[in-house]
Amino acid sequence: MWYAIISEDTENSLQKRMQARPAHLDRLQQLKDAGRLFAAGPHPAIDNAEPGEAGFTGSLVIAEFDSLTSAQSWADADPYIDAGVYARVTVKPFKKVLP
Repeated sequence: MWYAIISEDTENSLQKRMQARPAHLDRLQQLKDAGRLFAAGPHPAIDNAEPGEAGFTGSLVIAEFDSLTSAQSWADADPYIDAGVYARVTVKPFKKVLP
């Protein structure tokens, strides 16, 4: 089943985010290589795909896992958590309808 992992950043997280980004992207690449990644990306803090110093307010990952428990375990091990980037992470089932 698909699961949405919705993360919210701490204040002024950009520097921490940049430091942990390679490890974060490596985990996402592993999901992609396994054919389990539907979408992933950050939420810019301003209405611009490249927000610069404004940074990001969080992230969204939609990926396939065996269960909510395994999706939560994967989310809990995100390098952004250890780096202090994320203040809150919500994991919930996702039903793809369109396209």
